Amino acid sequence: QVRLVESGGGLVQAGGSLRLSCAASGTIFIIEDMGWYRQAPGDERELVAVTTRGGGANYADSVKGRFTISRDNPKKTVYLQMDSVKPEDTGVYYCKADVRSSFTSGAMPYWTKGTLVTVSS
Repeated sequence: QVRLVESGGGLVQAGGSLRLSCAASGTIFIIEDMGWYRQAPGDERELVAVTTRGGGANYADSVKGRFTISRDNPKKTVYLQMDSVKPEDTGVYYCKADVRSSFTSGAMPYWTKGTLVTVSS
């Protein structure tokens, strides 16, 4: 069993900052990619940012230069620092982790239930 717990959502004014955290626990051998996705009302879920176990990162074009993803492997935690937020960043943010539970198992995706981020103009 793997559990992901996220925190840090809420209401923020445009131009402000917010930091999301997502911690994994349970039967974990290695966590491969960890990432953040979001879903705005009426839209499909989209990738915001993803980081590899080695620390590489990819971002959606809409957040490049404003958001920073990072991870602490010993703590099994991924962060999303959101700066210069815009109203269009509003949505439910989900954390995803690709987890291997043993040396021989493949990576399985785990998701959080989501946290609401609202950016007011």
